[in-house]
Amino acid sequence: MIYSIGISFFVFMIGLYGIIRSRNIVKTIICLNIIQTSVIVSFILFSRKMGSDPPIFHGESMVPVDPLPQALIITAIVIGASITALALMMTIKIFHYYGTLDWREIFGKDD
Repeated sequence: MIYSIGISFFVFMIGLYGIIRSRNIVKTIICLNIIQTSVIVSFILFSRKMGSDPPIFHGESMVPVDPLPQALIITAIVIGASITALALMMTIKIFHYYGTLDWREIFGKDD
C-alpha cells in the first residue's frame, strides 16, 4: 500500500510539473487529467479496508466494503470527463479566435 501511495504521489507531481512547464493549452488539459487520475487512485487507496470484500456478498460472515467511496469515484470520473470535453471545446474556440494554443501568445506575456 505504501508503494501505491508513493506512485500516486509521483504521478501527481508529474502532472503538476506538466502544468507548470506547459505552454500549450491541450497539454495543460492532459496534465490536469493526470492529476485527477492520481487523486482518484489515492482516494481509492485510502478508502480501502483490509480483510473486506466487494459489497456483493453471499455469506453473513463476510465484511462488505463501504460502497460510498466507489460511488463518489464514479461520479468524479463522469464529472472529470465532462469538464475535459468542455475544456477541449473551449480550446477549439480559442484556437479559432487567436490562431494559437500558446498561453504566452494569447495573454501577450513573454519571459
